[in-house]
Amino acid sequence: MTVTAGTGGTNGWTVNLAFPNGQTITQAWSSTVVNPGPNAVLRNAGYNGTLGANASTTLGFIGTGSGRAPTLSCTSP
Repeated sequence: MTVTAGTGGTNGWTVNLAFPNGQTITQAWSSTVVNPGPNAVLRNAGYNGTLGANASTTLGFIGTGSGRAPTLSCTSP
C-alpha cells in the first residue's frame, strides 16, 4: 500500500482499516501497529512520517482470516 502526501506535504500519517470479517493484522512493515483490528490503525514509522509535497512511502501488513478486503482511509495531523 502507498501513502502519498498532498501538495503541502505532511508531518505524520495514519491509515485506518476496517476489516469486515474480523480479520486482524499480525505483522506490518514501514509502519507502527496501534490497533491490530478488526478496526486496525497503522501510523508512520519514525523514519517515514515527514513527507514532502507529493512524496510517498510504501507500507504493508500480513493479517489473519479471510474474506473481503478492508475499507481504508488515511489521515494526517
